[in-house]
Amino acid sequence: MTNNGSAMPELAARSLARVWHPCTSMARAAQHPPLPLARGEGPWLFDSEGRRYFDAISSWWVNLFGHSDEGLRAAITAQLNTLPHAMLAGCTHEPVVRLAERLCARSGGALAHASFGSDGASAVELALKQSFHAWRNQGLEGKRGFVALRGGYHGETLGALSVTDVAIFRDAYDPLLMRSRLVDAPDSRLGNEDQALAALAALLAREADQLAAVLIEPLVQGAAGMVMHAPRYLRELRRLCTAHGVHLIADEIAVGCGRTGRFFAWSHTEPAGPADWPDFLLLSKGITGGTLPLSVVLSGEAVFRAFWSDDPARAFLHSHSYTGNPLACAAANAVLDRFDAGQEARCAEQAAWLAQAFAPLAQDDRVAHLRQRGTILAFDLPGAAADVAERFHLAGRAHGLLIRPIGRTVYLMPPYLVDPPTAAWLAEAVTDTLNDVV
Repeated sequence: MTNNGSAMPELAARSLARVWHPCTSMARAAQHPPLPLARGEGPWLFDSEGRRYFDAISSWWVNLFGHSDEGLRAAITAQLNTLPHAMLAGCTHEPVVRLAERLCARSGGALAHASFGSDGASAVELALKQSFHAWRNQGLEGKRGFVALRGGYHGETLGALSVTDVAIFRDAYDPLLMRSRLVDAPDSRLGNEDQALAALAALLAREADQLAAVLIEPLVQGAAGMVMHAPRYLRELRRLCTAHGVHLIADEIAVGCGRTGRFFAWSHTEPAGPADWPDFLLLSKGITGGTLPLSVVLSGEAVFRAFWSDDPARAFLHSHSYTGNPLACAAANAVLDRFDAGQEARCAEQAAWLAQAFAPLAQDDRVAHLRQRGTILAFDLPGAAADVAERFHLAGRAHGLLIRPIGRTVYLMPPYLVDPPTAAWLAEAVTDTLNDVV
């Protein structure tokens, strides 16, 4: 039975009996069963009884152009009919080469090489290993530490958890993790960017000879509650890492692919040349438009040259069976086609419509720090009870919303299908949900 006494849908009951759901207490899920979804169309998801829900968070930030997008389906189907998969060790294929070329070109060639993984956490693992191994190949084995920002999230495999600072994910596994250094994160709500930079500068001055890399979620720390900072912080961060000989890893798994208004969030820094880009830039989530798992680690020429050797021990041997899967790469190329055709301009329009529709919430006494970067919009509920996220999620369903707050932060990251009426409807539905919960 559900918490309102109605019969649990059959699919939800079967799921609870056999499926271990992510980011979920299974005991709580028994009280609030998972939503049984049957199909998706555009920004809407439909449950097994035909009710529809606007996917306000793009199904964990992956869905760019709506569910069952015709163009993405066509690209995947065409590839399925020619080459669904082949190993990338000792072989290659057109979709992976084309994708690597196009992504590298988007950095003006500064990020000249692409490595492939299956998901965001595996991209982080790959970058951590690549950074350490590059220094090791240069005779600097002592450079093995990593610096992360407080509140940062980079995934839940052991290496990624080691540079993640979200207690609910990390604490149980802390004895298994390597020790990383944490520094304060810049937060536009606090106006603390200068202090955060000073703390990082002091750490780098003391320990640069022991540090391999600094990790950053550019412009928006997602799992921390959509904590935002200005491009100026990133420019100064790049300057500090260069000055102290430490790699810079830009984790754009959540914020890449146009979410901040540019394809790369790093592009907001207006890089003038290769030296202004990070040493590594990570993509996943939206790179295939929410169709197939894929991640990409872009790295610069200096990192690549550190592995150039006939000695296998100096090679970067990281792999998995589906590395550079042709189907996923075909989907990613179809995503890039949209951006080549002007998607950034459409994202800017949609961001403006969202800003206009949600502006009245800035005057709501229950709401604090209404903020936005591109099509990512968030606000805090500082006076709400500790269980407000769960209650907001459940109440949102009654208003046709699939939304999942982070703690006391409500956020939207919708597919790129927003028009003025949709933005107005979203603002109304979110406000109605707020009225039900707070």
